[in-house]
Amino acid sequence: MTFLKLDGVTVAYEPDRPVFAGLGLSAYPGRIIAVTGPSGAGKTTLLWTLAGLIRPQAGEVTADGEPLRGRRDAIERGVALIPQGNGLEATLTASENVLLPLIAGGVPGEEAEARTTTALERLGLTGQADQLVEELSGGQQQRTAIARGLAANAKVLLADEVTSELDAVNRRLVLELLQEECRRGVAVVFATHDPQAAEACDEVVALA
Repeated sequence: MTFLKLDGVTVAYEPDRPVFAGLGLSAYPGRIIAVTGPSGAGKTTLLWTLAGLIRPQAGEVTADGEPLRGRRDAIERGVALIPQGNGLEATLTASENVLLPLIAGGVPGEEAEARTTTALERLGLTGQADQLVEELSGGQQQRTAIARGLAANAKVLLADEVTSELDAVNRRLVLELLQEECRRGVAVVFATHDPQAAEACDEVVALA
C-alpha cells in the first residue's frame, strides 16, 4: 500500500509569488482525485511535486508517512508520472517507448515485453506498436504515453492532462482504464480541464 500526502505545501518559482500555498491533499489506494483549474493554476506543478520532481518551499510531501526524497525515491515507492506533452522519444517505436523504461527499471525482459504488449493492447495500439512515435498522430502518441504509465504497474499513478488530445471514444476509454487502476488498488491523481472527466472521479481538488 502506497499513498501520497501533501501537508501545508507551498511551491513558488519566484519569491513572494507562490503557485499555491498551504495546500493539502491525500491520495489513497483505490481512489481517483481530479485536479482542476485554469491554465497556470498549478496543476502540473502539483503533480510534479507529488512525483518528487519539485521540492516545496514549505510543508511536506510524504509517502506512507515518510518524507519523499526526490524523484528516484518516488519511483522506488511505485509513483509513476504520465507527463503533459507525453515525454516520448520520437525516434523510437511505440513499443520501445513502453519497453525500455521497464528494462531500465530492472523488470526482467520477458515480463517487460508482456507488460508492453498488454498495455498497448489496452489502449488500442497493437497495430501501431512498431511505428516510430514521430509517425503517430497526436492522439496515438498520447495513448502511447498512457500505455507506458500503465505498464509500470504503479502503486500511485499521476496523470497530467492525458485526455486533452483524444476524441470522445478514446477519452472514455482512458477514463475507464484509470478507474480500472483504482479498482486494483492504485491511487490516481488526474489533472484535467475536462469537467465531465472530473465528475467521474472520487474527489476534486480545484486550483484557482
